[in-house]
Amino acid sequence: MNPQPAQPVIDTHVILRDGDKLLFSQRGGPYGHGRWHMPSGKLDRGESLSAGAARELLEETGVAVDPDHLRMVHVVHHRQSDTVERIGFFFVATEWSGDPVNQEPAKCLGLEWFSVHELPEDIIEYPKEGLLGYLKDSGSLTEHGWA
Repeated sequence: MNPQPAQPVIDTHVILRDGDKLLFSQRGGPYGHGRWHMPSGKLDRGESLSAGAARELLEETGVAVDPDHLRMVHVVHHRQSDTVERIGFFFVATEWSGDPVNQEPAKCLGLEWFSVHELPEDIIEYPKEGLLGYLKDSGSLTEHGWA
C-alpha cells in the first residue's frame, strides 16, 4: 500500500507589531468563537506566501503592508484532525500604512492591541504556538497536534 502525499492547508499569519504591542483579532465564527488570534487566512492558489499574508492583513484589518517588508519568523505544522493538516507561516510586520479597523464584522468580534508582556489568555492553540515560537525565539518550526 502506497501512502498518500500530504495535502495540507497553507495558512499565513501576520504578527502586526508596534513596539511591544501586537494586534489580535477576536474570532466571531464558529471555530474558536470569542478566542484570540492574529490576522490570518488561507493562501490562494498561485499566490506567494508574503503576498497572501499581506492580502489577508488588508482584507481583515484595512492595514496595508508591502510583502517585501514582512519577515517570516516561524512555521507551525499543525495536525487539526485525522484528515486535516495545516502548515502556518508566521510573519512579522513592523512597517505599514493605515489604522487597523475590523473589516470583517461577520467573522471578527473586534481588534485589540496587547502588550507582548500581557498577552490575552484565550489565544487559539495553533496560532499561539507560532506566536510563542517567535517571541521565545525557540527555533523555526513547531509541530503541533502530532503526539
